[in-house]
Amino acid sequence: MISDNKDIYNILKDAKTIAMIGCSPNEYRTSNYAAKFLQERGYRVIPINPEAKEIYGEKSYDNLADVPSDIEIDIVNIFRNSEFSAEAAQDAADWKTKTGQNPVVWTQLDVSSPEAEKIAEENGLPYVKNRCIMVEWDRNFK
Repeated sequence: MISDNKDIYNILKDAKTIAMIGCSPNEYRTSNYAAKFLQERGYRVIPINPEAKEIYGEKSYDNLADVPSDIEIDIVNIFRNSEFSAEAAQDAADWKTKTGQNPVVWTQLDVSSPEAEKIAEENGLPYVKNRCIMVEWDRNFK
C-alpha cells in the first residue's frame, strides 16, 4: 500500500492516463467533477460506466476489459461503493495480465476494502487507499 506523500506526488506527476471506474455522466456527481478536474490538468480520463456512451469527449467503456489494450493506463481510479472495490481491483489485476501494464489502483475516500487491498497486493499492483485524487493533486501541485 502506498501512503508516503512523495510516492503519491510521483504517481500523479508521472501519470498520463487514468481509467475512472464509476465515472458518472451526471455533472452533479463527484466522479464527474473529478474527471473534469483531472482532464483540465492534463490527464486523459477514460470513463468506465456501462450507462454512458461518452463523458467529456472520451468514449465510455462498460468495463476496464473493454478498453483497447494499446491504451497505457497509469492509474485505475475506483469511484464506486466499497462493496464493488474488490471487483474493480480484480479488473485492474486482469488488465495487468492482459496488457503487461502495472497501473496504480487508487481508491477514493471510503472506497477501499480489505479484499481490494489483498487483490492488489497479490497481483503486485501499487495501491492507494482511501485518498481523494483531487485533494492529493491540489496538495501536491497547487
